[in-house]
Amino acid sequence: MHKYIPAGALCLLALAGTISAPPSAIAAPRVAAAGGANGYGSFSVRLLDVPADLADDTRARQYVIDNVRPGVTVRRRVEVANTSGEPARVTLYPSSATIKHGSFIGAFGRHGDELTSWTSLDEPRLTVPPHSAARTAVIIHVPRDAAPGERYGVVWAQMSGGNGPGVTLVNRAGIRLYLSVGGHNPPPTRFTVDTMTAERDQAGRAVVKAQVHNTGGRALDLSGTLNLAKVRGSVSAGPYSVQLGTTLAPGQSEPVTVPVTDQVADGPWQATIHLKSGLYEETYRAAVTFPRHPGQGRPARASAVTSSSLAPYAGAAGLLLAAAVLPVTMILRRLRASSQRP
Repeated sequence: MHKYIPAGALCLLALAGTISAPPSAIAAPRVAAAGGANGYGSFSVRLLDVPADLADDTRARQYVIDNVRPGVTVRRRVEVANTSGEPARVTLYPSSATIKHGSFIGAFGRHGDELTSWTSLDEPRLTVPPHSAARTAVIIHVPRDAAPGERYGVVWAQMSGGNGPGVTLVNRAGIRLYLSVGGHNPPPTRFTVDTMTAERDQAGRAVVKAQVHNTGGRALDLSGTLNLAKVRGSVSAGPYSVQLGTTLAPGQSEPVTVPVTDQVADGPWQATIHLKSGLYEETYRAAVTFPRHPGQGRPARASAVTSSSLAPYAGAAGLLLAAAVLPVTMILRRLRASSQRP
């Protein structure tokens, strides 16, 4: 059973979320917001509970992420805040979602699938007074005969209203659902960086694209940084932030884009990219050269940078330390002996 702790800071997102697990420990996540012109339909939704064992996982504080056994009931509290000066009538409902071309895509409207058939809302309709908040709960009943695997969905909070004859405005804010059905041991999170490619856009700005392959059993939401070091010389550049928004389902492979915000020479450069999804992280390197003109350079095979690659240096440092300790010890002994002589 999970333990839960009260959640922390809030963050405005287009499709945000929290975590899903049986109630036993709690932490608070982030906010998804929607707003219309002139403040019409302005509201936000956030999840109030996060499993304590994932409290340090920044991804877990944004999305509903869990691994549960068949037969478990998941219950998570959510809060809808009305940021406008009028009462907000908000409808909440689950819908299906897919991961395609590096993006998490929640289906607009009520599109059903296996996960949505398990998901309901404690109070699917809320009337929220101006500048106030109301709470409900997302409930997921996982059947006892549920097959192993990860499912994706979204819980939409929706507000509709008229804007003239025959015109209906719809504002939505959503909470992502990543639900893995398995057992006590969740599927592993793993990925590789296969290649890195240096490019220049039409304005001549440098961009690096890393081809990431999800080799694990859970979806990835990737973030990270890139550093550049001249292969010859001491010039370095970075770190540059990874362009956020790349999501990969198990088995998928898509490029992660890193805009280089400085003016850099063609190279060659030693590119080092550090990527993470939740608490899992990897570092890869490749030698890249930016093309002189707009276009794509040649993909370079990336190699993993692991702690084991530092072992020879750690071993050498240990030998040097041992060699230094011995003479110092001998000197101290001699000083003590000489001070005890009459």
